[in-house]
Amino acid sequence: MGKQISKQRIFNPSESISRAKNARASLPKWKLESEGQEYTWSSKLERVSIIRTGVPYASIDVISKKINVPVKEVLNLFGLAQTTYNKKRREKSLLNGRDSEVVLLLTELVDYGIAVFNNEEDKFQRWMKKINFSLGDNTPESLLDSITGIQEVRNCLNRIEYGNLA
Repeated sequence: MGKQISKQRIFNPSESISRAKNARASLPKWKLESEGQEYTWSSKLERVSIIRTGVPYASIDVISKKINVPVKEVLNLFGLAQTTYNKKRREKSLLNGRDSEVVLLLTELVDYGIAVFNNEEDKFQRWMKKINFSLGDNTPESLLDSITGIQEVRNCLNRIEYGNLA
């Protein structure tokens, strides 16, 4: 019998790096615009960098519009008094790390939710206000006051996206 030649793929580092860059470029990019500044991130580490710097108090107003909830209710999520919020916003102050993280996670959640509902923002907004069995008979909106609650809502959206009951 003839000799069989095996074709073994040789590792090429530049090819590997190129594939990794292309994969990273295809990751979702989130964007938050507040106080004339744009914050963008596509990974958890980029999110951490923004959290450490902080986002403006005015981003609470942006989130309020994104989740279609009055600013007063969003301030309750953050445990902020209206007067404190007004003063800090006027001073163009930055939110602390935890509050900045909540703002960024809510931005991601809303973008993901709208995508799950086929870019039909109204359907997503209605879903956020409806009692959901898989969320312990809570509305998704009522769980946005903690990082764990936000993650549970995201998990529920993930189940919807992949056809499981939620």
